[in-house]
Amino acid sequence: MASREETRNGTAGPRSRTSAGSSRDSLAGAGWRCEEVGVSASGGRPFSWMNPVPLWQSRNQNLVRLFGDPTNEERRLWMKLQREAGWLPEDLIVRVPPRREAGRQKVSFIVVGDTGEGDASQRAVVKPLLAGGRDTDFMVVCSDVIYPAGDAGDYDAKFYEPYDDYPSPIYALPGNHDWYDGLVGFMHHLCGADVSALPAAEGRPSSFKERLRRLLWRRPARRGPEDLPVRRRTEEGRRTGQRSPYFALDTGPLLVVGIDTGMGGPIDREQAGWLRGISRTDKPKVLLTGKPLYVDGEHHPYPMEDGGTVDDVVLDPNHNYVAAIGGDIHNYQRYPVPVGGRDEPLQYIVSGGGGAYMSATHRIPKVDVGGVTEDDFICYPRRGDSLSFYSKLYDRRLGLGMGWLEIAPGEAAAYMAERLGIMPARPEDQEGYIGKRARRAADWIFPLPGSGRTHYHHFFSEFFDWNDPPLFKNFLRIDASESEVRIRCFAATGCAEHEDDPPLEDEVRIPLQRK
Repeated sequence: MASREETRNGTAGPRSRTSAGSSRDSLAGAGWRCEEVGVSASGGRPFSWMNPVPLWQSRNQNLVRLFGDPTNEERRLWMKLQREAGWLPEDLIVRVPPRREAGRQKVSFIVVGDTGEGDASQRAVVKPLLAGGRDTDFMVVCSDVIYPAGDAGDYDAKFYEPYDDYPSPIYALPGNHDWYDGLVGFMHHLCGADVSALPAAEGRPSSFKERLRRLLWRRPARRGPEDLPVRRRTEEGRRTGQRSPYFALDTGPLLVVGIDTGMGGPIDREQAGWLRGISRTDKPKVLLTGKPLYVDGEHHPYPMEDGGTVDDVVLDPNHNYVAAIGGDIHNYQRYPVPVGGRDEPLQYIVSGGGGAYMSATHRIPKVDVGGVTEDDFICYPRRGDSLSFYSKLYDRRLGLGMGWLEIAPGEAAAYMAERLGIMPARPEDQEGYIGKRARRAADWIFPLPGSGRTHYHHFFSEFFDWNDPPLFKNFLRIDASESEVRIRCFAATGCAEHEDDPPLEDEVRIPLQRK
């Protein structure tokens, strides 16, 4: 990235480092030169979308584009069911007792997004996550807890077992994949719902289009309580009070507000009303959402069913939001957006690198959005590392593994620097040279798919799946006190030497102002 990347974009004080270094410092820090492959990143059967079964199980996302999205109505039914069962507090706030240190309230938690493939790319994140967050008070999985379709039967292998050694409660926000099962698995395992009591949502079809959607739509299997997998993590100290797909966590110094963005349409008016109401409380807030508001150099304010947008709520100075963090896209991005009347920028973050395939960053255009320029923008993996990574994937699949399409990380960094007019982050790349073969390969590879946001991203991304270092996964650790919020992005490279000391890729400190 550009040279201002090393100044932490509008924050004060020096950047913290770990002894592992990072992708800014060296090829070894990025994971290109592993001393040893991590145990968790080796072995095991990889999850693959090339199998027609998961493609068919996740067909609802494509049907939504053609025939409409029933998510809002289904969410209202889930909330009604939980309310009638007496599970829901009126404000949907779960109280998390803060720690007191030196007479001050403090809380620490992990945010990890898009986790649930259940293969090496998910397991490779676990050991670094425990090393960087075993002492935290809770964890939030932000989007796509279970691939491919949120099935209740997949939770043992893709949720309970990977995080069995995490000692504190784990909350979650559903992603679009969790909704492909009608949210049944999510509500059973994470919200304690009696899913057999959910009434059918659909009345008489109103059109041919609606009848066709119902014919093709994937519905969860109707199962009684005795047929569902046993819930785990119910013991004292690991049990959550989560009962709904959207909620708030009152942690003492900070209110963590989580919303359910469904399959990608406007959020329902009931949730929108709750979001507006909960946002009026005086406490400083962080928003967690399944869909990011700034991503890939674009602003997506995210509409609400009754008018307005989620970002309208976040930007309101009376609501005192300091950050908005979303999953869905499988990498890390940060946009420090300047907001009038505020001393500090509002931090918009994408953090979806918790286990699923990597979404390319080299396809992100030179950033100029919302007052954020390329000099302010941070991403992981770095643009050059992303291009080099994808060149190796394309060479494996299309170049017969002969190295014809491979671009070395240094050459890829130089190519991206030239293309975007930026300075490579790694000192060793700043005088990089692009050979003729590498330039030809880069010119051919750069336009090819890999962003993870196109209609066919499953086919391309999973066809080019990668379970070997460098993996370019990430998780966030957030530490809040009464005076500041500290957000750190740690890398999971898949290298054994980084498992106990994960590289620190980005850090921001946000002073808190109480209204």
